Amino acid sequence: MKLRTLLASVAVIASAAVSAPALAQVESADPIRLTLHDWTGQLITTNIMARVLEEAGYNVELVQADYLAQFAGLRTGDLHVAMEMWETTGREAMDAAIATGTVVNLGPTGMEAIEEWWYPLYVKDDCPGLPDWQALNDCAALFATAETAPKGRYLGGPVTWGGFDPERVAALGLDYEVIHAGTDAALFAELESAYQRQAPILLWVYAPHWAPLKFEGEWVAFPEYAPECYEDPAWGINPDLAYDCGKPRGPIWKVAWAGLAGKWPGAAAAVEAFTIDNDTMGGLIAEVDLDGRAVEDVVEDWLWENEAVWRGWIGD
Repeated sequence: MKLRTLLASVAVIASAAVSAPALAQVESADPIRLTLHDWTGQLITTNIMARVLEEAGYNVELVQADYLAQFAGLRTGDLHVAMEMWETTGREAMDAAIATGTVVNLGPTGMEAIEEWWYPLYVKDDCPGLPDWQALNDCAALFATAETAPKGRYLGGPVTWGGFDPERVAALGLDYEVIHAGTDAALFAELESAYQRQAPILLWVYAPHWAPLKFEGEWVAFPEYAPECYEDPAWGINPDLAYDCGKPRGPIWKVAWAGLAGKWPGAAAAVEAFTIDNDTMGGLIAEVDLDGRAVEDVVEDWLWENEAVWRGWIGD
């Protein structure tokens, strides 16, 4: 059967059970459980990895899981692989899990993460002090809504993403209220609407993603992140509170249950070998979010067009 035909029958959230390993190098027919989260890019990376493991003969299950709470399952081995742990928001949880000896870092995905407060460039006409964070309070009324006035409104990501935005507001004395979008789609629907109306908006934008490619804007320049900012309240401009800085930037990691390499060494090696860059991922996300294509169709096309790449991950 051609790969394209095989993949077209697989849903985004699926269990691809098989009665026995398809290839000799598959060490166990037990399912490898990969976690799914609530943003498009992670669905794409996870589905790519799942399809590649299936092509190698592995039994794969995709399991919906909370971004940070998933570590409980990874520690016990009830979950096996998480394809995106962002340096920007997940480092603390990842380090804590790895310190137990039950979770391992399988290396970078090849993508570099930015997650920060962002505004459309047209906003600077009314708040020329930006991107300096100290201009935010001067412009709080500009970003205020009926829901938050007299405070400005900052539209954060879904609460499960973490990010310490309420703590940042308190530590830096910002006259803003953090309002969490319910979903990734809702977050960027608000940006689309505001941009079309040239309305002021301040919100969480991240990369890799289509938004900073499609819309002209800037990230707020907060005091530069250092680990001590999150760990030591005495560090930084506020001697009493932590999180008086911006978010970290850096790699997006792959993490796994520590027993993965012992039970499925070929699968562990394939996950380690997985790599994709920001521009490629931004384009794939745009196909789903902007063009309305299904995740499984976008994944199928990428696999079809990049067979030499992913076959190298599984040693073919």
